[in-house]
Amino acid sequence: MNFSLEQLLAFVTVYEQSSLSKAAVQLNKHRTTIGQVVTNLEDQLAVTLFERLGRSVEATKDGHLLYHYAKQAIEHAKVFDKVALSLSYGELERVTIAYPSYIPHNALLKIRQQLSKAFPTMKVDFLVRDREDIRTGVLDGKYHFGIANSHQSTAIQSLDTVFIGHTEFVPFVKKGGKIHQVTESQLLSTLQTERQFVLRSLIDEGLGDKFIVSGNNEDVDQLALAVKLVKDDLGWAWLPLSLSQSELTVDELVPLKIPQLLEGFKVPLTLCCQHSNILKDVKHVIVPAIERYITEFKKSQSK
Repeated sequence: MNFSLEQLLAFVTVYEQSSLSKAAVQLNKHRTTIGQVVTNLEDQLAVTLFERLGRSVEATKDGHLLYHYAKQAIEHAKVFDKVALSLSYGELERVTIAYPSYIPHNALLKIRQQLSKAFPTMKVDFLVRDREDIRTGVLDGKYHFGIANSHQSTAIQSLDTVFIGHTEFVPFVKKGGKIHQVTESQLLSTLQTERQFVLRSLIDEGLGDKFIVSGNNEDVDQLALAVKLVKDDLGWAWLPLSLSQSELTVDELVPLKIPQLLEGFKVPLTLCCQHSNILKDVKHVIVPAIERYITEFKKSQSK
């Protein structure tokens, strides 16, 4: 059976817009043209995809079923196009990696060290961005790689994704500070009233209900600033557990052990990029660098 990607794209767009007119605007085509393309597809398939209801359309039962396969076919075609396009380019001179503000700097340092060894002349830009900006930025090619929170996210079939592990957050306070001196039985109630610094990126990613404990809370954009505020004993904050082995926190900050909390909150992280022959080589350096960072951290925790 011969049907074109143009037909599938028209079908998918009409399905998602529930309107021939809106689909035509999105595809920059005339409404009549889109209607004819969909009708031709229905004739070829011998299946009715939509019920025409005045100026709107509603997918039939068969239309609902075929939509998912059509969507998949279009995504695979996009991947094919991107991979084919990447074959015509040489080695990258510069890559951009977008990441949320709570990623420990030592993890980024490990990535940069390994990229320097594998690609000595390559320039690497690290940019702090929120999850939605990372997702759309990687999709449209604005960023080559993104490290993003994959909590409650749906798979993006047109992207190459690798699950790279979890970042565990625990409450940190100044070592020897006022909160650190509180008895274990009073610790949770103290955290609920003392000033809490909350990383803004966690709120933007819909995790505020998990991380906001105190009614006396303040937003902070940058991980480094949150660390400094806690070091000055101005309050406490949920910070990545891996910071306990960072040169920023040794002998200054301490993670709290709360009886009511057996372990910290874990945020799943995924490395994403476009399907590309060029990016594949760079990805094969980034992933092992992250794995090495995680392995070294676990070893330090077991000592």
